[in-house]
Amino acid sequence: MSQRLRITRSMQEGNAEQAITLEECTQYFADKPDFSYSQVLTVKGPESTMSIDGDFFMWSYEGMEFPFRLYMGDLYVALSTEAIVPVMLEVATALRADVVEG
Repeated sequence: MSQRLRITRSMQEGNAEQAITLEECTQYFADKPDFSYSQVLTVKGPESTMSIDGDFFMWSYEGMEFPFRLYMGDLYVALSTEAIVPVMLEVATALRADVVEG
């Protein structure tokens, strides 16, 4: 099972614009060729398929996709591969946010 982390501004005091917005994410990820936007995440299991509505920025890496989900002002990411760590740190730095367990 993978660990869930989030990119958030909630740890920063005095930040009037704590929430990470869809507009910010859309602008940031627009020039990232290894990211694409989706409003639905489809999870396929051995016996069923589930679709989750939301705002997902899908990171493509080695033929797989890893969702960065924007939800209530934070980006949620499953630490399903170590390769995702530097990407998360880059995103957090660009959005003036922190990476925390969550």
